[in-house]
Amino acid sequence: MAGNLVAQAVSAATAPAPGGPVAGAAVDAVSAASGLSPSGARSGFGLALDRVEYGIMVPLVYVALAFLLVALAARLVRILRSPGPPYQLAVYPAPRLPLLAALRDSFGMPQVLKRAPLFWFFLMMYHAGILALMLGHLDLFPAIRIMPAGSRHMLGAGLVGVMVTLPTFYFLGRRFMGENRKISTPGDYFLLLLLLFLFLFGDLMSWGNSWTASGFVMTKSDFSRYFGILANLSFAGS
Repeated sequence: MAGNLVAQAVSAATAPAPGGPVAGAAVDAVSAASGLSPSGARSGFGLALDRVEYGIMVPLVYVALAFLLVALAARLVRILRSPGPPYQLAVYPAPRLPLLAALRDSFGMPQVLKRAPLFWFFLMMYHAGILALMLGHLDLFPAIRIMPAGSRHMLGAGLVGVMVTLPTFYFLGRRFMGENRKISTPGDYFLLLLLLFLFLFGDLMSWGNSWTASGFVMTKSDFSRYFGILANLSFAGS
């Protein structure tokens, strides 16, 4: 189905005559993403699934982005309009280098290390993985070149997926043990499961590219083309 998504992407972005050079580029894009003949037609249930996938991968991306921007703006306005706390937020005794102390507490989490070393270890792994994951997704845009343009590997060659998936399993299992189970709410489990499945779906693509002989059906170049068309609003009229 990913091949049909790319076919629709290229068709929506390129409307000239079928025999022109743009059409040839479209054929190449479809072939590279799917490995199937571009002349193969789909119908029935497969075509319905393709339309559902197109709706998720194109219009809903714009909807999600618009919702994110509106929600962030609304939250920012609410924070700016809210009154300040009636108490001081100073730390006593005051550190000699407040900025360095704040960075150490925020990124090093020494209190967590002292009380729960294993939890601290997975927290460090998770946050490092999230940072690498953000860089890896930025690398999918055509203008950014962290990894070579022709590489089928994502940033970290699959290791980034391990760095976020393994800690999420630990965080979820931790919710079922001891005092954590008593204070956990259904929302805690739902959020962790949502993150877990999100990471696993990404792992299927990243690990498939880096750890299998044939690779996943969509490569880094295919994703770059997809995000590039989205960024240029080439899908707007389709």
